[in-house]
Amino acid sequence: MTILIKGGTIVNAEQSFRADVLCQDGKIVALGETLERASGTKLIDAGGQYVMPGGIDPHTHMQLPFMGTVASEDFYSGTAAGLAGGTTMIIDFVIPNPQQDILEAYHQWRGWAEKSVADYTFHVAITWWDETVHAAMETLVRDFGVNSFKHFMAYKGAIMADDEILVNSFTRALELGAIVTVHAENGELVYRLQQSIYEKGIRGPEGHPLSRPPEVEGEAANRAIRIAEVLGVPLYVVHNSCRQSLEAITRARNEGQRVFGEVLAGHLLIDDSVYRDKNFDRAAAHVMSPPFRAKEHQEALWRGLQSGNLQTTATDHCCFCAEQKAAGKDDFRLIPNGTGGIENRMEVLWEHGVRTGRLTMNEFVRVTSTNAAQIFNIYPRKGSISVGADADIVVWDPAATKTISAKTHHQKVDTNIFEGMKVTGGASHTISRGKLVYSGGELDVERGAGRYVERPPFAGYYDALKLKAKHSEPVAVRR
Repeated sequence: MTILIKGGTIVNAEQSFRADVLCQDGKIVALGETLERASGTKLIDAGGQYVMPGGIDPHTHMQLPFMGTVASEDFYSGTAAGLAGGTTMIIDFVIPNPQQDILEAYHQWRGWAEKSVADYTFHVAITWWDETVHAAMETLVRDFGVNSFKHFMAYKGAIMADDEILVNSFTRALELGAIVTVHAENGELVYRLQQSIYEKGIRGPEGHPLSRPPEVEGEAANRAIRIAEVLGVPLYVVHNSCRQSLEAITRARNEGQRVFGEVLAGHLLIDDSVYRDKNFDRAAAHVMSPPFRAKEHQEALWRGLQSGNLQTTATDHCCFCAEQKAAGKDDFRLIPNGTGGIENRMEVLWEHGVRTGRLTMNEFVRVTSTNAAQIFNIYPRKGSISVGADADIVVWDPAATKTISAKTHHQKVDTNIFEGMKVTGGASHTISRGKLVYSGGELDVERGAGRYVERPPFAGYYDALKLKAKHSEPVAVRR
């Protein structure tokens, strides 16, 4: 398919300018002020609209087996919902069970993701350690284009990585030219607090934030940062929800350490009053970890985003319906952790970021797309409107209006954490790999059209492989 987008203003992270965009064979092939339309070319009139890189959500959990159930959103429905909101790529997570072969888990997730309608790639979680994990990490980097490894510092007794695992995995990631990421909560403290709060008779969703106060997040973030500092490995801290973790990141960055921070759209906009709703279903719908915080933390997170100490925005999209959440009706510890948001992330950030003056349009592109592409080493293939980039594009109508609701969203879940929020600005057209997949409020997607995106390791690892190849048998280097 050949598509010509005419009359719009291109908004990249670094600049905005008036130009037409020609897409062919899945790539952007030309930019120009007066590009001519050839016969058979699909024309999109973008007059009065902005042409931006498709969003990249660097934190999703489609089809995740978790807490005795499986997330309701699969890779087909989840990536489709993302396209409806202007997100054209996700970075999901392979999460092996303790003692499960890492490569087996990776291939399991790759199989589930084959139904994706938009591009995807994976972080791989390190949930246990021995020499087989050490070897598997190299295979993932060398042969499958994985350059990021995740560590859950919470969920004791399940997937929690203790300090020994962190040190071993961080060290190995540095050798391989990979970046490490952490879910920062002190799992031991969370476990103790959960027991204590439950024993005091607090059984409902209001117990969830009480068991995971900001201090447990701040401590874990600082601990991961200092371990990374000693070892010299770059670190990405996911879903920062509070001032304490932001302060740890800011302090480290001021000291020259290479630390990156992610914030969820929900944590920027929703406060902890949702857990005190007398209706169990509404309160439980917001149970996720880390939890939503008191209002003071939202303001701190916005400042972190504006100052550049938080670089990316995500959703931690992990959906569970009311029937699944009901597993914790009498025990908040059993409520499956997770909320949605992939369809609405860009809309709510435009409404509460750009339209309020907190973010410029260029900063909006930076935190919804470009920074993620750069941090995870797929820029400018992704995250840029430029010749040679993948034709993953959102045409953004700044005058479009809607009221967000579970009754009308495309997400495969019966609640929406942004229910009733009115937004101005949204995707009029979404292009994925050069195909028009969303237009006029309608999706036109093909099951399995999404492709796995390999992400090369960072400087150093390939050089080491080449050096090794000079003194041994040839080594196949995949770029």
